[in-house]
Amino acid sequence: MLKIKNIEVVYNEVVLVIKGLSLEVYKGEIVSLLGANGAGKSTTLKSISGLLKTEDGETTKGNIFFEGNDITKSNPADIVKNGIFQVMEGRRCIADMTIEENLRLGAHTRSDRKMIGTNIEEVMDFFPRLRERKGLSGYLSGGEQQMLAIGRALMAKPKIILMDEPSMGLSPMLVKEVFDIIKKLNKDLGITILLVEQNAKLALSLSSRSYIMENGKIVMEGKSRDLIENEDVKEFYLGGGKDNRKSFKDLKSYKRRKRWL
Repeated sequence: MLKIKNIEVVYNEVVLVIKGLSLEVYKGEIVSLLGANGAGKSTTLKSISGLLKTEDGETTKGNIFFEGNDITKSNPADIVKNGIFQVMEGRRCIADMTIEENLRLGAHTRSDRKMIGTNIEEVMDFFPRLRERKGLSGYLSGGEQQMLAIGRALMAKPKIILMDEPSMGLSPMLVKEVFDIIKKLNKDLGITILLVEQNAKLALSLSSRSYIMENGKIVMEGKSRDLIENEDVKEFYLGGGKDNRKSFKDLKSYKRRKRWL
């Protein structure tokens, strides 16, 4: 469905951020993309959704294919029309607009305008809490804003949603609720998900396959259930391995990790 083949991303024509990255997402999957801050996860999503140019970035090498079509140089509006929608880090709801107005923004590339009202009702059915809230979206809680951001994505009728840090800034209870929603999107609506998430344990438990990034490169990939048992993954992303060792310098696996970089 989505295939990234050996891409490089450069910012300001100088800074190489993504270095020969390849990954694949199959229809109906939830795939997680993990890594430390600055690894290049969000940049990877922006390269798919065509949003790099807003930050003086560019995919200079490689190709991105969606349903067999090369979308590497496509503009963001066409990418949304093709069925890809990114839920940005930080939710990006327009604070001085109502919930309905925010939802309508998600449908701005659609041609079937007559169906938008019906689809808003469907989103409200999916997120009953949004129906209860009146007034401007700036008064919503963090969890409700995340629901609104996901609802806005649904208004575009996506085939795949790119989720960038959906748990950021949320309480543990709301994080669980949001992850349950992501699971429901995939199971009930059949939407494919590519998930970027700092909470590696939650992401691995939700996804079927995962990729791990370091310094702009994929350094490990596999089935999530296998990665969650991997000693290196435990040490560096899940907070401890067999011996509860705390210092990278004391780890035999630290040498292996240095070879990734």
